[in-house]
Amino acid sequence: MGSSFEAGIGLAAVAPFVAAILAPYIQRFAGAFAGWILAIIPASIFIYLLGFADTIIHGETVSSVIEWIPAYGINLSFLVDGLSLIFALTISGVGTLIILYAGGYLAGHHHQGRFLGYMLAFMGAMLGLVLADSLLALFLFWELTSVTSFLLIGFDHSRQAARRGAIQALVITNIGGMFLLAGAILVYQLAGTWEMSAVREMGEVLRGNELYLLVLICFLGAAFTKSAQFPLHFWLPNAMEAPTPVSAFLHSATMVQAGVYLLARLTPSLGGTDVWTSTLVIFGGITLIWGSLGALKQTDLKQILAQTTIASLGLLVLLIGLGSDYAISAMVVYFVAHAFYKAGLFMVAGAIDHEAGTREITALGGLAEKMPVTFIGAALASLSMIGLPLTIGYFAKEEMYLGLMSGEWTAILVMIVLVAGNAMLAGVALLVMIRPFLGEAVGTPKKPHEAPIAMLAGPILLGAGGIIAGILPDWLGHDVLVPGASAILGRAVKSHLTLALDFTSLLLWLSALTWLLGVLVYRQADTIRTVLRRFDKALGWTADTVFDIVMFSLIRFSGAVTRFLHHGQLEFYLVIVFAALAAALFGPMLVWGGLDWLEPTAELGDWSQRLIMPALAPYEWGVLALAVFGLIAVLIAQSRLVAILSLGVQGTAVALIFLLFGAPDLAFTQLMVEILSVVILTFVMTRLRLDQRDHRPFEDWARDGTLAIVCGLGVSLLLMLVLNGTLDTRLSDFFTATSVPIAHGHNIVNVILVDYRGFDTLGEIAVVMGAGMAVLALLRRQQRRVSTSPEPAKPKRVRKPRKAAS
Repeated sequence: MGSSFEAGIGLAAVAPFVAAILAPYIQRFAGAFAGWILAIIPASIFIYLLGFADTIIHGETVSSVIEWIPAYGINLSFLVDGLSLIFALTISGVGTLIILYAGGYLAGHHHQGRFLGYMLAFMGAMLGLVLADSLLALFLFWELTSVTSFLLIGFDHSRQAARRGAIQALVITNIGGMFLLAGAILVYQLAGTWEMSAVREMGEVLRGNELYLLVLICFLGAAFTKSAQFPLHFWLPNAMEAPTPVSAFLHSATMVQAGVYLLARLTPSLGGTDVWTSTLVIFGGITLIWGSLGALKQTDLKQILAQTTIASLGLLVLLIGLGSDYAISAMVVYFVAHAFYKAGLFMVAGAIDHEAGTREITALGGLAEKMPVTFIGAALASLSMIGLPLTIGYFAKEEMYLGLMSGEWTAILVMIVLVAGNAMLAGVALLVMIRPFLGEAVGTPKKPHEAPIAMLAGPILLGAGGIIAGILPDWLGHDVLVPGASAILGRAVKSHLTLALDFTSLLLWLSALTWLLGVLVYRQADTIRTVLRRFDKALGWTADTVFDIVMFSLIRFSGAVTRFLHHGQLEFYLVIVFAALAAALFGPMLVWGGLDWLEPTAELGDWSQRLIMPALAPYEWGVLALAVFGLIAVLIAQSRLVAILSLGVQGTAVALIFLLFGAPDLAFTQLMVEILSVVILTFVMTRLRLDQRDHRPFEDWARDGTLAIVCGLGVSLLLMLVLNGTLDTRLSDFFTATSVPIAHGHNIVNVILVDYRGFDTLGEIAVVMGAGMAVLALLRRQQRRVSTSPEPAKPKRVRKPRKAAS
């Protein structure tokens, strides 16, 4: 395979971002056909990635490296193996249908172009995440998924619920992002590399290190927040405030699967330990049951499907935790099955809402006659969700049961959890398939009719894909299961998928028990919903409620801290600043023995003997005397004007010191600052009485004087320590050697400010400019207030009445 073809891996992640920028303009000119045009991008990526399939099936990998920060050995590296290829193909394939669907769903919306741009950026972030080989690149795309999902969930920002759902998702997933960054840094410190392909070969090093538990907590925190594991699951149902195309993409192939992908990718490096297995199995099992029960107590189609997503994510995490060949094989097949049926069912829910005006299953019925194609898509997806034979969901269920036939009590317990969870998911699938479409027709807010073709292509193609994959077990096993499971486990895995049914096998009877329980759940769904809602009402709070309490408390605490620290009293600000300066000066000297220099020694004598008075010329002593005179004048000034002028005298003396000791540029800068300071202070003080002296209580005088003396002593002692030590000239030598050849400047100070510290200087300029603009705005506001103030009314002249002519 050519190197140019491999180099395009990075472009596959970048292309959606370029399309996202162009999306509003394309929609403006293409109108209703914008979705069809923009769908070409993910379709092209799908075809491009499909070109790697033959290489990956034969057990090889494809990588591409772009130098990112070569000075630190950080590269933007990408890797295509069995795991990343399955995820990337799912993202781009489902994404193509989602873009088509979004074009029809939001047809005529005045922000459709922006929405399609957000969707494409979301797709690009997820593609970059699953293709990235560098942990830092993974973190970059990980955070991009959070940002883009925030934009999508809060797309309808006029609704408070949408804004709240977006903020909640951003807060929770960004906490996980910080966990991921911490884990990546720890892995780099332990393994010495950012590349996950290299880290996977160092599993023994990581698992044997004393920091293994900390590393594991970091990555589990990232995965659990992103993939909505209990008790961090509550943000996912609230993300349903997004338009339905977002829900279909979010729940099937993108952000919520990122945590699952991370755990699967880290299995060779961190998996196999007791803490790994027990943590993932326990939390995955709880999430499976919790999400299944949550789905049964909902009546809104999107909320029902959102809760089943939580359950499915828990099931995937549980399978990764088990870690056996059967469990990982089931995880790979179930991921594909879930992407197929969940995206299709969300599209069906959106079509029902779009064409019937409601998503409440209690207010729906008989839609199969009015929306037959939509019903076919729902039926195909639901059959795969139930796990009936001849569907891809059947093989996923068979694989997960097959790995628990050991007879051990732990395996039996996990088997019970899986059967119960799958049975409840099957019951929910029957609800979604039967309640809206079959039975008597009921009145809906809108007269139901079939959705446009752009909204039907997804459910039909994905539903049919789940069936086709189910009747081709050899292809499914050889081209999907084996490459994906082998990439996760780091060793070759064999496929044994077959359509043959063994009626004497316990495996088949477990499947039959699951289907039977699913039918029972469907028949008793209303009763179960009532019981669950009564339990919620009796409990009185949820994790969502706790989040609101925490956020409200955080805001109140932040407000209290802000009011305490930013109270508007400039004098107190200065006291804190100089107290912190004193602590920064004396603290390190006390902790690290810097004051030992003051102790007398036999070789050096008393510290006073070590001070060498400089040999200054008379005019240099005169400048120092001028500085001291200015300082004393400030302290004893009898009015504000005299204090301002005296401050200028002291500052001018400092500028002369710079000039005498060979720093004319610093002297010029100091002189300009002093002139501006005196002018600005005088200008500002014109609003006050300059001939008055501010009275200072004794306690203020003593406090400020003590701080001044302490800070002065600290600076003096620090300079003494520095001057009596060995001067390290490496930095100054570097500047001297590189100033001319690199920066082309002979004035080293200017070169440092403009080149070596260019961003720092730019920041200082920005701060000064911002302060100047603020002062200007305040002055103009004051002038405007004076000019617009009403003048005092003049007394009207009263004209005396004339006397009548006699």
